[in-house]
Amino acid sequence: MIPDASDLMARGTLMIETRPAMEPRPQTLLSFSRSHPWHGGFSLQALPSGGISLIETQAGDVRHATLPYRLDDRTDSLRITYSWDAPARWGRLSVERPEVFGVASIALPPPHPIPLSDMRTVFTDPRQRQMDRDVIFAALSSRIEPVGPMPGLSGSVPVLTPGGYVAVGRLKRADKVLTTEGAPVPVLQSLHRRVPAFGSFRPVRLRAPYFGLRRDIVVAPHQRLVIRGSEVEYLFNSEAVLVPARHLVNGFSALFAESPTMVSYHNLLLPGHEELDAAGTQTESLYVGRLRRKPDLVGLSVLAGCDRARLPEHPKPLWPVLKPYEAITLAMNRAA
Repeated sequence: MIPDASDLMARGTLMIETRPAMEPRPQTLLSFSRSHPWHGGFSLQALPSGGISLIETQAGDVRHATLPYRLDDRTDSLRITYSWDAPARWGRLSVERPEVFGVASIALPPPHPIPLSDMRTVFTDPRQRQMDRDVIFAALSSRIEPVGPMPGLSGSVPVLTPGGYVAVGRLKRADKVLTTEGAPVPVLQSLHRRVPAFGSFRPVRLRAPYFGLRRDIVVAPHQRLVIRGSEVEYLFNSEAVLVPARHLVNGFSALFAESPTMVSYHNLLLPGHEELDAAGTQTESLYVGRLRRKPDLVGLSVLAGCDRARLPEHPKPLWPVLKPYEAITLAMNRAA
């Protein structure tokens, strides 16, 4: 059934990904106004002084909040998520750097429902909105979408188990997988999420036989591979390092994949942060840090609904995580 244009979105999520402005100016991430059936408007801005500002107006009733957030020179992009549930009088504004673990989030004053006609107009007619040129994409969901740790394997990626390779999308809680040491480890949670296939979610195809792969696999840009070798030991004084797939894209061994507009990613939560054998290459299980100590953020994440007392803690990643310039240095040395 197609909803009537006069219907209200009582709950939902607006997600916007943007590059930070190069010059000190406010960034209008999304702004629009209406005069019918009542006067109102919506404005989401990134402030040059730091922070994300949200102003939402309906029939003269104004809701305003600012999420403090400090950028630095290493910030490549930001993901801003506005979620609301008007009947529950609940709203939340969150910001993440896709290349860094962690999320900043604040509770909002009780939000208004948003007319569905507003969203249709904003997403189909650019003349009816203001949006900064640095915005990478904007997406809308009728559900409350999670923030925080994010699965990063396409569902068909084969993961090694005691019984052989099994597609990660078929593995369930209490199944076992093999770590690179050959030890069977229980799956605490099998997690997945469906997201827009743009920006920091744009799928990356890793091609066989590179990276030890027996077949091509598709992963999210943030999914990290375990890289070993003499160059790693020489450059980083470590047996192995973790490299996000986005830093491996070079047009032949790793490239951005053709994809529908939406993509589903999966991963496995294990007792520890472990190496997984994925079609012959080594990648990571889901890393959640010490998220369990933050009840509010657990409730906003893909782990919402899980028993927090049974969630593991991952004090630090199993190997050092390379920064972008370090990944470039490693790639240049391996190619030399």
